[in-house]
Amino acid sequence: MTDNPVAPVRSHPVDLPEYPMTRAAECPFAPPPALRVLQDSAPITRVRLWDGSTPWLVTGYDEMRTLLTDPRISSDVTYPHFPFQGPGHRERVRSDPTFINMDDPEHAHRRRMATASFAIKRVEALRPAIQKIVDGLIDTMLAGEKPVDLVEAFALPVPSMVICELLGVPYADHGFFQARSRLLVKRGVSPPAAWAANQELIDYLDRVITDKLADPGDDLLSKLAVEQVATGAISQRELAAMGRLLLTAGHETTANMIALGTLALLEHPDQLAELRQADDLKLVAGAVEELLRYLTIVHSGRRRVAAADIEIGGQVIRAGEPVILANDAGDWDPAAFAEPDRLDIHRDARHHVAFGFGVHQCLGQPLARVELQVVYGTLYRRIPTLRLAVDREQIPFKHDGFIYGVHRLPVTW
Repeated sequence: MTDNPVAPVRSHPVDLPEYPMTRAAECPFAPPPALRVLQDSAPITRVRLWDGSTPWLVTGYDEMRTLLTDPRISSDVTYPHFPFQGPGHRERVRSDPTFINMDDPEHAHRRRMATASFAIKRVEALRPAIQKIVDGLIDTMLAGEKPVDLVEAFALPVPSMVICELLGVPYADHGFFQARSRLLVKRGVSPPAAWAANQELIDYLDRVITDKLADPGDDLLSKLAVEQVATGAISQRELAAMGRLLLTAGHETTANMIALGTLALLEHPDQLAELRQADDLKLVAGAVEELLRYLTIVHSGRRRVAAADIEIGGQVIRAGEPVILANDAGDWDPAAFAEPDRLDIHRDARHHVAFGFGVHQCLGQPLARVELQVVYGTLYRRIPTLRLAVDREQIPFKHDGFIYGVHRLPVTW
């Protein structure tokens, strides 16, 4: 990473809307109403963040995809005005940046180290193992007491077990890494707490990598330890930081999609009935894409900085100015998705931006898709009378996180 230009100082109104915005309690799956108002009035406008900075907020789908493929939009967190999620986020990503916080060619070089393990063919080969995990957890739920918290009993274990198997991390340690991951994706965490959680996870993975260097296995961390660390291509600490990213992102996002997607389907019983009875994998796969669009759980925007002047949407974004691309708004843009507030598992929603777009789009999206296809194609079929065990108003939503979902989802059958 190199020295970066500093954005020129501009005067902005004091009454700019605060970002992120608050969702409406009666519409917990929809983007915040104020965000949709902004989208209707202007696809690119200014907002105010926690630190008083005033980045550009992009809510238009077309403008978003254009910028996400523009090499003048940077993910480099060393820019002076990078729009961090909060002070804890700033502390964490600056202390141990990973490839998602880098630009090409460094970003591409680091990302390619792990790409093969998340390739579609490689992930498809994991489908039987994922099916076994899903069936085993459902068996345990059916044999236990009711009601049950679907988050703890099912939604969180499924992707945690899968990513542990892929990386070569002992699932027995899930309590340790899940607790720290929760802190890393929470908006209000203090810098010391965020830094400590990050360091503890990296230190833990550093020890795991040390063991793999001594006795490699058939897993991603072993492969990278032998190919990259042992050859001096990257340091062991850098691999541990990459492992922390893959471990955290690999279970937090999919776990929230499983639970929140289940809640959304329970509130759309006609859609749920079709999915429950489906024997066509294409219908299940399409439902996954629509739920990814409809929920867009990464709901604090993709954070970037302009590396050069960019003219777009009737605005000029100057070099060094911060930019936030609100992908939850983009996935509800009526210019891209007709009747975006309607959940429709028959919709062709594959062009959504839930995984981002361009060179920085989510590395693990093939794995997430297969996991969700197995879950949505199995859970409701095996437990056809699945229903909420409490009123919807009693379900605690994750308004305080970088990733949206529910803290708990009590269900019965």
